[in-house]
Amino acid sequence: MTAKVHILLVDDDPAENIILSALMRKVASYAITLDYVETVEGALDFIRSSGATLDMILMDNRLQPQADFRETVPELRRNGYIGPIGVISSSINDAYFQKIDDYGVDFRIDKAELDPTAIEFILQEYVKRGVSAGE
Repeated sequence: MTAKVHILLVDDDPAENIILSALMRKVASYAITLDYVETVEGALDFIRSSGATLDMILMDNRLQPQADFRETVPELRRNGYIGPIGVISSSINDAYFQKIDDYGVDFRIDKAELDPTAIEFILQEYVKRGVSAGE
């Protein structure tokens, strides 16, 4: 039985939505619904208005006008989102990535490492709602 998972992608580059959507379709053990917004404000509006259960947020490291996840993720947390948040970036080597816990980030991953296997591992690790299978 395929577990259903709902992910929100927050990225100011629409091409990332196309790329991640294609990758998500290749994950065999999950039926992934991927929604997309370009801003933190869009994410907050989505969370407030969708009524859907959101299993995870994937957040681009750098969004305008915020500088990086050190501003965006705490804003989501302050507004009540308690689920897993993963930061995706084209480079996770900067020293500030070592302090992700201080900002409410659950995990980080380099965009080059995102493939169906990595996505499946992330979902197994961070989406604990196994009861959602078959819903």
